[in-house]
Amino acid sequence: MSRQGGRSSAGFGWYLVPGVLASLAVIVVPLVMTVGISFTRWSGVGDPVWVGFENYTRLVHDERFWASFGHILLLIIAMAVIPTLLGLLLAAVLFDYIAKIFGPRWASVFRSGFYLPQVLPVAVTGIVWGWILHPSYGALNRVLDSVGLSSLSRNWLGDPQYALSSVMAVMVWFQLGYPIVMFMSGLQRIDPELYEAADLDGAGWWQRFRHITVHLIKPEFYVVLVTTTIAALKIFGQIFVLTRGGPSNATLVPSYFAWQNFFQKAQVGYGSAISTVLTVLIVVLAFVFLRLQTRDERKGA
Repeated sequence: MSRQGGRSSAGFGWYLVPGVLASLAVIVVPLVMTVGISFTRWSGVGDPVWVGFENYTRLVHDERFWASFGHILLLIIAMAVIPTLLGLLLAAVLFDYIAKIFGPRWASVFRSGFYLPQVLPVAVTGIVWGWILHPSYGALNRVLDSVGLSSLSRNWLGDPQYALSSVMAVMVWFQLGYPIVMFMSGLQRIDPELYEAADLDGAGWWQRFRHITVHLIKPEFYVVLVTTTIAALKIFGQIFVLTRGGPSNATLVPSYFAWQNFFQKAQVGYGSAISTVLTVLIVVLAFVFLRLQTRDERKGA
């Protein structure tokens, strides 16, 4: 039996080799190279010149760098906080009302509809929203004009005053489906007898939602919050398609700022420093979320 167990463990270990090699090639090696290049001055051609912490010192004094992180804080609200809270509420409504009144199929239809933006390519959704928000022929301004609210028409993506808010609204729409799917899967594992006991005690929907639903789907809550926060920190495609960081850097984010320095300005060392700082921030936040989740689970146990 021990020989068979040893052979089984050894065989299982070989299955991990392709995944480990792929992780090394796609994640670890590029990350190490990026960190190393961040200490150099390099245009992407020729030999890098070692400059130590010069790029990081430059970051500290770069107003655009700090502005990009300020924009990220707002995008975290739009991509993590609002979708998580709104998704939790909508998931409970779909699970408690739509599924019970109209049947599970209709709840699944609504869930799929909310999740559809996650499936569509980023370029497609960005182009469509660019058409909707266009100042001349955009659907939003056309609707406002048709209902007599032409004074509210704006250059939504071209005006620095409204560009970031418009992108935030688009990202709420884009991100909302993911929390709904996660929370609805979490609601399915809750024992229905808990809700029946709460009904017998005279608890209303809001009381059941607060004291049963929210409490029992905390694992899904943490997963959604950490993944959507990381997605907000890494946002690039939507910014690239909608605004390209403009107008006047009003929607500039760290990932796009790093891309600008990499490919437009050929300042690879500086772009690598931006990417390294962003990576460290993501790792730290993920670690903090995991620690909070672990501590909360220990208290619950």
